[in-house]
Parts: sequence; structure tokens; C-alpha cells
Amino acid sequence: MKKYGYLLLICLPLLLVARQAHAWGFFGHRLLNRLAVYTLPPGMFGFYKANIDYLTVNATRPDSRRTVVPGEAPKHFLDVDRYGDSAEYKLPRKYADAVARYGEDSLLRHGIVPWNVVTMKNQLTAAFKAKDTDRILRLSADMGHYIADACVPLHTTRNYNGQLTGQRGIHGLWESRLPELLSADYDLFSGKAQYLPNATDAIWAAVIRSHAAVDSVLLFEKQVTKEFAEDQKFGYEQRGSQTVRAYSREFSKAYHAKLNGQVERQMRYATALIGNFWFTCWVDGGSPDLRQIQYTPSESEQQRLAREAKETAVAPVVAAPGHDE
Repeated sequence: MKKYGYLLLICLPLLLVARQAHAWGFFGHRLLNRLAVYTLPPGMFGFYKANIDYLTVNATRPDSRRTVVPGEAPKHFLDVDRYGDSAEYKLPRKYADAVARYGEDSLLRHGIVPWNVVTMKNQLTAAFKAKDTDRILRLSADMGHYIADACVPLHTTRNYNGQLTGQRGIHGLWESRLPELLSADYDLFSGKAQYLPNATDAIWAAVIRSHAAVDSVLLFEKQVTKEFAEDQKFGYEQRGSQTVRAYSREFSKAYHAKLNGQVERQMRYATALIGNFWFTCWVDGGSPDLRQIQYTPSESEQQRLAREAKETAVAPVVAAPGHDE
């Protein structure tokens, strides 16, 4: 019996599919959006719980758009180290100020995740004011994804996949392989959602926290690698009808132990932050009675999602700046 059986019960379908999908984009984002629902107060919980499957499934929609929709890719990351030492403390908090200083082309090349989250916070607040069910759900699902991205250390550095330090593949190891193998024993419950007096400061604090972990993410992988021969570090696993090369379970567990709970802490932090943002938008939107609005997505919204899914499945790939591995 797992230590956190209740978590396993809530997320068992995700855990089972993750064995096949092997992707943070599927497993991590959907898990975090799903758990964030349980942080919400009574005035929000009924509505969000009724739509928990929508929020779970559509947590991955931004990644589906990432390589086919121009302008989507930069919303997922910020290469803090492109801007010099201690840039995470010095970068302008207002997007207009950042554009004035660096130019929008440069910003888009190096990522805009914290500014994008603030923009979405304003949009979701407006959706609550308008009592627009479709926009509330759509923006909540998308914003949860971007907040979770800001909580991943390798989403805050130009060395996002270890390609600059001979550690190519570390991105998937940290945010996919480790949660896939070990998250069933994580404690991801984070308490009740808290109001954010300053949403801008909150998302930048997440970026600062993530970027501070980059050095350990890279250093510990190098240290553990020295303890494993190449044929011990990697192995082959059956995934569906394919045999794929993957980090071995032994290496993954050793790296996970070296990180000393870092992945679990970041996932718990992300769960809380998503819930905090949803709650703050609701409060700032006038705390509308969600029992008095349409409770499920409209037929037109469901049709729109179906069209988008079809388009992203067949559209030609658009070149995306940075973090494309």
C-alpha cells in the first residue's frame, strides 16, 4: 500500500497512462491542474470539481500548440541567464518596460513565461467578472500549465536540456522520468489556496526559486553519472509497440535521491501556486457565485476544442525559438 494512497486514488488514471506517455507534458501538467482543484475554497470548489476532467485533459493544450502556433513557444520559459548575473532580480516586472529595454523580438527569443502568466491573470479575472464559463475554464487550464512551467528549473536557463554541458537529455530526466517513476509516493497536498496580494511578485518568486535550483540540477546529475557505467546509466524499455532508450531505473533513483526531494517540492509548490492564482482571480473578479453560471463548457466551446485538437495534430511545424528539445 502506497504511503499516499489518497493521492494515488485521485491520480491513478494519469499514473497508468504516464507509463506509456513518458512525458511531463501529459502526466505532470495534468496531475498538477487536477490537484490544484482540491486547494480551492467552497465558493469555487463545486464548479471546478464539476469540471475537473476538463481542467485535467486541457492542461496539456499549450504544449499541443507550442510548435504549430507562432508566438506560443516563448510563453513556456524564460532564459534568465541570457540577461546577465542576478537578472531574475533586475528584469522589469512590467512587460511594456521589458519591451522598451530589450525589444520584443529579443524577449520572445528568450522566453516570457512570468509576463505571460500576469497577462493571463488579468484575463481570467475579467472572465470571472463577466461570468463567462467557457473563458473561465479555458484560461484556468492554460494558466495552470504556464505556472507549472515556471516551477521547472530547466525552464529558466538557456542550458535547458544540458546541451551546453554535455548533459543532453537532462530536461526529460528531471521533469518526466523522475515523476513517472517516483511520484506515486510524493506528498503533493499543499493546503488551502491563499490570496495573492501581488500576483506579479508571486510568479517572479517562482522563477527565482526555479532558477536557484538550476546549478544543483546539473551538478548532481554529473556527480551521479560518475558512479555509473554508460550501460548502467541507460537501458531499454518497451513502450507500446516501441523499444526506447531511457535512463535506467537505478540511475534515475540515485539521481532522485541526490536531489533530496527537489522534484516533489517543486510539484507541491506548483500545485499551491496554481490554486492561489485561480483563487486570486476569482476574488479580484468579484467572487461571483459560480452556482449561478453555466456549469459546463458550451457546445461551441467543445466544438472549438475539437477543431483546435485537429489543427494541432495535422498542422505543419512552425519553427519555435529556444527550448525545442
